[in-house]
Amino acid sequence: MISVEGVSKSFGSLRALDGVSFEVRNGEVVGFVGLNGAGKTTTIRIAVGVLPPDSGDVLIDGYSVTREKRRASERVGWVPEIPMFERDFRALDYFAYVAGFYGYSRSEAVELGRELMSRFGLGDAVRRKLGEYSQGMRKRFALALSMIRDPPNFIFDEVLNGLDPQGIAFFRQMAAEFRRAGKAVLFSSHILSEVEEIADRVVFIHRGRIVADMSIDEIRSRVGRDQRALEEFFFKLVGVGQ
Repeated sequence: MISVEGVSKSFGSLRALDGVSFEVRNGEVVGFVGLNGAGKTTTIRIAVGVLPPDSGDVLIDGYSVTREKRRASERVGWVPEIPMFERDFRALDYFAYVAGFYGYSRSEAVELGRELMSRFGLGDAVRRKLGEYSQGMRKRFALALSMIRDPPNFIFDEVLNGLDPQGIAFFRQMAAEFRRAGKAVLFSSHILSEVEEIADRVVFIHRGRIVADMSIDEIRSRVGRDQRALEEFFFKLVGVGQ
């Protein structure tokens, strides 16, 4: 379970987050939606412990990211919006290097790397250098890395960016598998049609504040499945065009 509790953050005079609170329950996939600069990435970076909040906290299965960072971090897999890797590493070698920090032997790490990279459609590219990977391939590789420990919670920042239709379909399938396994999943995205297809619930953020928290069923009861109506509903929430 992921619980964001009254998180605020400023950068100089800019109030990036103002008392942000919401939760992602076990077995639930939650979309995190907002305009560029609304505070999605800042919230996520705080939730995974790479950025400290000015106030408030995030609990991962009850562990505080500010007071119990190691325990909290052990229980969450994270994929940033733009994954960055050493370009001269071959992908499988890099995977094994990272897995070594979690106690895997070289042979165990290589076996797991081949399995996960194949699962994410990278089975033919395990020996290629990461600098040769496309944006979509880097995103798939980051997804594979996030599953090394098979954590009970996942947080993905704009995970659909750079993925081709096959990759998006795979993420849908993966999210469904995580739901069935009882994992808590938070993913940010600006692709509203995909959020509607993947998420159980959507948290809307605007100018650093949560403006709505609604189930997909509730959203569909208001706007149906029409993409234009969905976009108009979102823009109304965040005050665009008013």
